[in-house]
Amino acid sequence: MIRFLILIGYTMLMLFLQVSGRLNQYINVHYRYLAILSMLLSFVLAMVQLILWNKEADKKTEHHHHHEDCHDHGLNKPYQKGIAYVLLAFPLVVGFMFPTVSLDTSIVEAKGFNFPLSKESVGDPDVQTQYLKPDTSIYFDKTDYNKQMEKALTHYIKDDKVTVTEENYLEVMELIYNYPSEFIGKTITYKGFAFNSSQNEEANIFVFRFGIIHCVADSGVFGLLTHMPEGQTFKNNDWVEVTGTIHSGYYAPFKREIPMVDVTKVKHVEEPKNQYVYRSF
Repeated sequence: MIRFLILIGYTMLMLFLQVSGRLNQYINVHYRYLAILSMLLSFVLAMVQLILWNKEADKKTEHHHHHEDCHDHGLNKPYQKGIAYVLLAFPLVVGFMFPTVSLDTSIVEAKGFNFPLSKESVGDPDVQTQYLKPDTSIYFDKTDYNKQMEKALTHYIKDDKVTVTEENYLEVMELIYNYPSEFIGKTITYKGFAFNSSQNEEANIFVFRFGIIHCVADSGVFGLLTHMPEGQTFKNNDWVEVTGTIHSGYYAPFKREIPMVDVTKVKHVEEPKNQYVYRSF
């Protein structure tokens, strides 16, 4: 019976995350079908458990050999079963009880804002918190990755103006960091939230979006350093739309050249309903 309740719990949790829109805070929306699939599957398994439980209950009323029922799956001592059920129920408790954190720049500051210069500097090569540049190269071998990047690049270098949407945000940012010289001099317009880096005194503000490449493990803050017009200051978490020219500049805290935007036009915008952008492959 407990198995039935846990499986039904999973079904309800998935349904709850879908309906409340909170699923998007855990995985890339393009993978939503997987969540729906797992929801249906756990529902079917829950039904199977219910039927088995009913059968078992009938059997028990006929015979009193109930000790045979426990031997079928290797967890025969009550405490072992207890542990197994606690482990299974844990994600449900977490999912329902803990609110998903809404994101703001305090996360950027808490994570310590640094630029992964190499895989080695991050520690774990598979799961790296990413900053500024979305890096999908870890999912492909080198030649495939370069081919894909070059193919994507052709869509953007034809025009002098780079238009950034929710759908292509991560792709555009990755291209700008991979091929800065191709983008220098082009005009870019994009939306994001302001982050004042405490590391520099100039009027330099990062304009970021939180992005998810596959799932929360490879999420990060992605965007560009901007040089705002004279006298324009923004508070952390102010949502803005900036338009400006891309150029490359030396950024001392990273000890390297990075692409920047010389902003010509900037305006306050509404914070979007979903703060995340997702990578579409």
